[in-house]
Amino acid sequence: MAPPMSASTFLKALKEEGLTVVEVGDWRTHNRNHVGAWGPVHGVMIHHTVTRGTAATVRLCRDGHADLPGPLCHGVIAKDGTVHLVGHGRANHAGSGDSDVLRAVIAEKALPPDNTADTDGNRHFYGFECENLGDGKDPWPEAQREAVERAAAAICRFHGWGAPSVIGHLEWQPGKIDPRGFTMDEIRSRVRDRLK
Repeated sequence: MAPPMSASTFLKALKEEGLTVVEVGDWRTHNRNHVGAWGPVHGVMIHHTVTRGTAATVRLCRDGHADLPGPLCHGVIAKDGTVHLVGHGRANHAGSGDSDVLRAVIAEKALPPDNTADTDGNRHFYGFECENLGDGKDPWPEAQREAVERAAAAICRFHGWGAPSVIGHLEWQPGKIDPRGFTMDEIRSRVRDRLK
């Protein structure tokens, strides 16, 4: 079990991994902690946004919408690789997912199929939303892929986790397809190489 990083430590870890970071408003205290606990944390979850345009994407991920209040993640990874921090604490990104998947993440084992939604993922995962339409056609520039790798590696490095602690939303919650346009095995391989 691991307590979440403080906001200052989170920011420092990302910058030390070589990322360009933008702090958005009151991100350090913007969270959903009044709904439930954040932590213990066990992994990093990657998403795509189904949006176009960095400013609009960051605004949506910070504020959310009528059906799902923000923050919708901790950081937004833009096409140019910049990480925009929009929240720290519990965020509405993971939703309910598979307890067997969570056990596999904790044990850093191969992931089983995600066939139930019986566990609160917002409590246990750091979340990054990546600016992409998620249609399988919208490109993922190398700067953005590298930022995904670096952001995930920064968190894993701090907590002493390996690459198996990095998962996609599609591996957690039945019916989800994100991120679409690369495989999570590719990202985990890149994180593994970075952590060597």
